[in-house]
Amino acid sequence: MMSVIHRLTAGWLLDHLSFINQCGYEIYDSSAHPRCVSPNTCVPSAGDHCAPPGDAVETEGKTRKTRYVFREEFFDILKPHIVAAPQEQLWQGGSEVSLTETEASSSRVEHREGTKGDVGDLVASARKKRKRKCVLNQGELDALEYHTKIRELIWEGTLHLVQEGLRSGFLHCSTTKLSCSKNVVPRHIGCGLAELCEMAKQFPAINDSDHQPVQAIDDETFIPEQDLLSCVTENNSNRAKMIVLMGQKYLVPPKSSFLLSDISCLQPLLNYKKKYDVIVMDPPWENKSVKRSNRYGHLYSWQMKQIPVSALAAPNCLVITWVTNRQKHLRFVKDELYPHWSVKTLAEWHWVKITRSGEFVLPLDSSHKKPYEVLVLGRVQGSVEETLRKSDDVLPIPDHKLIVSVPCSLHSHKPPLTEVLAEFIKPDVECLELFARNLQPGWTSWGNEVLKFQHIDYFTVLQDES
Repeated sequence: MMSVIHRLTAGWLLDHLSFINQCGYEIYDSSAHPRCVSPNTCVPSAGDHCAPPGDAVETEGKTRKTRYVFREEFFDILKPHIVAAPQEQLWQGGSEVSLTETEASSSRVEHREGTKGDVGDLVASARKKRKRKCVLNQGELDALEYHTKIRELIWEGTLHLVQEGLRSGFLHCSTTKLSCSKNVVPRHIGCGLAELCEMAKQFPAINDSDHQPVQAIDDETFIPEQDLLSCVTENNSNRAKMIVLMGQKYLVPPKSSFLLSDISCLQPLLNYKKKYDVIVMDPPWENKSVKRSNRYGHLYSWQMKQIPVSALAAPNCLVITWVTNRQKHLRFVKDELYPHWSVKTLAEWHWVKITRSGEFVLPLDSSHKKPYEVLVLGRVQGSVEETLRKSDDVLPIPDHKLIVSVPCSLHSHKPPLTEVLAEFIKPDVECLELFARNLQPGWTSWGNEVLKFQHIDYFTVLQDES
């Protein structure tokens, strides 16, 4: 699979959509029953009405191959969420911006946002913001100090990668394409898997000695919910599989495995008895806007420390944690969480989000949200004997790299790290993603929404042939 479009000293320009579509989502069906799917249409999920008989694909007595691709409109980020002032845009601005210019930029953004309300709201908002300008709280000061340190690295590195993307035609400076599709997220998505994990706690306890730690997906697509929640599920074949859970269809890529459970039910993952050379995690960090929207539950710091990384990690395991731009969370990972797991911090990388025309999705110096997120890379520190025994397999990790990509508009659908990490790990290592919301070939994935972005409604049928 080739999701890396360009590789420079600064980092990589990735194509997230291409990675998903090269995962091999081809379903081979020898069933005698026709399916109600027509090419180039969104795929009906379980419970939807069938198309008229004339639209069905007659496949009796034949094996039909159906290829699915992720819906392209979820990556149609054609323009920035907030347009930066000309001198702050990637093509016009300089690599250095003073604190005064940064605050002026924030004021301009806030003024543009304020014009949406009525005059009274605008005046009240302006008064509040003037007060905020006088005194920054400690969190804001810490964030500004951090941003000042990394700003030039992000600006220069992103500029070079975007220039390469424009030269090759992957990015388009003036994107005139208009998406006629709406990014309508199906109603049932995101509100069933986590609840199912809660319900599972009421199921009768299963005796581990009588229960297999792993189950393989065969041609039977209907898997009892209790089986799915009580052991790791594997697709060992070279073909994608489709499973049905609570009446909903999910695509499982080849050579992948997963456990659907919450943090209180991790024992099946430990029973799987695998040791991982790479562990990537995207924890549900506490966030004010997320709490207001009630999008997902968050974990407290003491809960994260309970994750049994030492029991899951192989010697010299590479641990990577996605962190929001709150300095409180970054300090927690580096100063508390990693030491608690005997992980030594090695580097901080950044994921930079751009539009399809190569602009930052948000002004780089916005005082509210930044167009980048942080990845903290560390390595498990084992005994001296283990370290020496595995030292030949350890490749050095660069202090700083950029991962630049057009982000998915679906919340918290992070870009894949498989090809990026390939330069720094040996082939055929065991990889684990914690708090995952999608599956990847060659990886084990765990989370209470681990199948979320595998739902068939996120895909389109590209071709349906016998």
